[in-house]
Amino acid sequence: MKITKEILHKTAHLARLHVDENKEEEMINDLQKMVDWVDKLQELDTEGVKPLTGMSSEQNQFREDKVNEHLPIDRVFKNAPKHDEKYFRVPKVIK
Repeated sequence: MKITKEILHKTAHLARLHVDENKEEEMINDLQKMVDWVDKLQELDTEGVKPLTGMSSEQNQFREDKVNEHLPIDRVFKNAPKHDEKYFRVPKVIK
């Protein structure tokens, strides 16, 4: 893929970037190097390689969803600076 001024300006517009006219050629050269590097990946033989769904081989460990004993309400609110019978009281954050 050949990077042109039109592609540079369209990419800059989509990324909400300002392109200085004095640096257009430098940016085109830099983008061209990036595209060439990515194009080089097309040379790799990926036949038989499974696509990745994540970068870690770890899997989630699920537990049974069951009801356990809960804390008594007086212990729940013990360190709360403000509360009423059922709820924590916090400063208003949305007007």
